[in-house]
Amino acid sequence: MAVELKSVKASPVNSNGSDFDRIPVGQLSYQNEGFQTDRNDADSSVTNEKVHMEIEMSHDSKSDCCSRQTLQIQLAVYACLEKNKTIIKFVFKSVLLLAYLSYVAYAMYYRFGGEPEWRLLVCSVFGLMMIIGFWFSNRFKNNIKNWKRDRLVSCCSSSSTERVMFHIKWMLKVAVFIFIVVYVIVNIAIDHPENLIAAAGVALYITIFYVTSVNPAQVDWHPVFWGLALQFIFALITLETQWGYDAFKWVGDRVTEFLVYSDVGAEFVFGTVFAEHLFAFKVMPVVVFMATIISILYYLGVIPFLIKHAGRFLGFCMGTRPAESLSAAGNIFLGMTDLPLMLRPFLKDLTNSELHAILTGGFATIAGSVLGAYISFGVPANHLLTASVMSAPAALALSKLSYPELDRSKSSTTDYSKIAKSADRNIFDAATHGATVSAKLVAAIVVNVIAFLSLLEFVNVTLIWFGERVGVEDFTLEFMCSYLFYPIAYFMGADVPDCRQVATLVAKKTFTNEYIAYFDLAKIINNRKELTKFIATDNSSSLNWWWNKHDVIYNNGTQNITLELGIMSDKSEVVATYALCGFANFGSMGILLGALSALVPSREGDITGMILRAMITGNAACFLTGSIAGLLYKG
Repeated sequence: MAVELKSVKASPVNSNGSDFDRIPVGQLSYQNEGFQTDRNDADSSVTNEKVHMEIEMSHDSKSDCCSRQTLQIQLAVYACLEKNKTIIKFVFKSVLLLAYLSYVAYAMYYRFGGEPEWRLLVCSVFGLMMIIGFWFSNRFKNNIKNWKRDRLVSCCSSSSTERVMFHIKWMLKVAVFIFIVVYVIVNIAIDHPENLIAAAGVALYITIFYVTSVNPAQVDWHPVFWGLALQFIFALITLETQWGYDAFKWVGDRVTEFLVYSDVGAEFVFGTVFAEHLFAFKVMPVVVFMATIISILYYLGVIPFLIKHAGRFLGFCMGTRPAESLSAAGNIFLGMTDLPLMLRPFLKDLTNSELHAILTGGFATIAGSVLGAYISFGVPANHLLTASVMSAPAALALSKLSYPELDRSKSSTTDYSKIAKSADRNIFDAATHGATVSAKLVAAIVVNVIAFLSLLEFVNVTLIWFGERVGVEDFTLEFMCSYLFYPIAYFMGADVPDCRQVATLVAKKTFTNEYIAYFDLAKIINNRKELTKFIATDNSSSLNWWWNKHDVIYNNGTQNITLELGIMSDKSEVVATYALCGFANFGSMGILLGALSALVPSREGDITGMILRAMITGNAACFLTGSIAGLLYKG
């Protein structure tokens, strides 16, 4: 709970130290909204405590000499601390930094060469660079601001400079477009021509959303082009370059290792057999653990720092406004119900296009708190991390294509710092708050999975019953959707034999939720690994496994083992991983509508009118990410 001290005024102390005027204590307003824009400086609490001590001593007529002397000493200590607080903080931080650097130096001297040592060195150097950057920006903040105002703004606002910048922008667009086309021809079309189907999918999505745009004549192609270009370049780095792939794989492995710590709490609460109840007792504790970590990182300022600078980068490249840029960047870390709280200072004044961009970004990405759940299923962490980042510019691009800017925005480039701050009082409060809030998230996940799986089974049994009346077997919702969504899977570049399986996963994600879809995808991934291991150990295994409708069966020499949901190729698994990485489903529409309507009731009509379009656009952004992955995949 945050406490805001609105007014505290103290009258001067009389010379005799015993007679005080009445001191108006002021009003305290309590707010508990998770995030809060205004926050008191911690130093004010020292002064406030000092004043209240003086009040107590002045009202205590029986206070003895010892008490008065103790009060004088306390006041002197507080005054000294207040006067020298800057020096004390600097010395304390410097001692901590020197102690840590000494530890790192000795650790490198003691043992060097392995992965843990490199991890310590790289993280320490990165942290030191961050500290230097913070110090430099704070030390020369006014100088930089004045330079921007006096030199940079005046230079860039001249007509000649604007013409030069206009030509530079077009030259960059042409250069990037030529690079992408040449790269696709040389590295993909020649060696992997089958991947060009995914390129056709990208063109198809752009065409469809341009034709169905709210106002095609008003489409600004600058954010559309750079959103798609950023998505392609980032995919190129993470999927095509060895260092990029290794870097994200390393990060994914570290995240996977980190999530294992949640097993300790789960085992303590549920017992040693907790893993037998995979979803409730193993996966949901991961969600609680990640929500706690996200809350702590937000309190420490790590996540706001990353969001602000990632938002500035997207805004600079794509020419989008602060609210929508911060939203796209924030969706990489926060959920679609947490992010509106962070963007609360913007919500009332958003244009419809900006509001649509925020809605689309919420549907096109997943939250950091649930990322761990999908990883614990067995979905590759590196691909999930890559998909989360790739979908951010894709969501902005398709949003600006589907709902172009028709009004004049009220925001300016100086609004990137209007991110709401955490209202938690300390790191322990942040951890408790994150864990407590996750209880609602876990409950929502569990009850939705129970409800949708039960409903899906009812629908399937009903369809089978109707099918049997006319001699059609296995007429299920999955069977229907495997054909209905087949073009989506095909144009994402999934292998043709696997298109119906990918289409079924996409349908489950859209009509139920992504948890069910990822749970099934994890089964398919584990099935392929198990069958590959069996084939590698059995010379005659090619004759000992076969398909039975949607399942794969193999004989291990003693019995038949059924692999439910079958198998897919590695390429199709990767495409499905990217395509499912988003909250775009009908259930999420109600959640996001309720969250935003509660924050800005005046915009409820606008939100209701565009939320279906935003959900479809968010889904398409996920499919676009899957298409880019299918285009660049080489096995």
